[in-house]
Amino acid sequence: MSEPLTAIPVDIETTGFETTDIVTSIGFSLPLGCRVFVNPRDKLVDKHSLENELSTAFNTSINLTSHASEAEMLRAVSRFGSDTLGPREYLLVAYNGERFHGGFDLPFLRTRYAGKNIKWPFSNTPYADLLPIFESRFNTTSSGSDASDLESVYKLLVDDNLTELDPFQDSSEAVTAYENGDHRLLLEHNIADILRTKALVCLAEQYCSKSEFKMKSLTPVSEV
Repeated sequence: MSEPLTAIPVDIETTGFETTDIVTSIGFSLPLGCRVFVNPRDKLVDKHSLENELSTAFNTSINLTSHASEAEMLRAVSRFGSDTLGPREYLLVAYNGERFHGGFDLPFLRTRYAGKNIKWPFSNTPYADLLPIFESRFNTTSSGSDASDLESVYKLLVDDNLTELDPFQDSSEAVTAYENGDHRLLLEHNIADILRTKALVCLAEQYCSKSEFKMKSLTPVSEV
């Protein structure tokens, strides 16, 4: 049997759901730590202090870059996709990352990239969504109802350590933190989400077959 691809969780934060809203941070969990991009706009970010504080809080290496605009950040993620993701045997994964509003990461990114005519970053990286696996292959019923969101499934099936490190009870609080310039809080939430996703993909790999991971190509038909 061939070796499985290395799963790379991704999660984004935004200012909302509208086409005029922007991406505020994008995080990836790599084998040796987290790679995080943030767009603070006109606010200053102390990169080194934030990296150290976040690395200590999450007990993992955090590589953070701050970008002056959303477009600059998206271009940096495109370079990251070409230089780091594409050449390796990686599988991009998200938890409910495709159904807009319910899981909006990829649709939101496509719209933002298209609006700025920037190269799509995931041209050579396959993708799988974790939500269908946990909806159909695990029992996530608690207190008489099904709990299928990332935070609930993580708490039910793994533990709540990362939930304790997440400063928000609801993702909408990340918008307020961004508007107030509280970038540490924003990034703590982003990192908690990608590490929760990482914990769930490790769980799925232990108890589910390869066929459960419905991989798809993210390579566009044509590229800018």
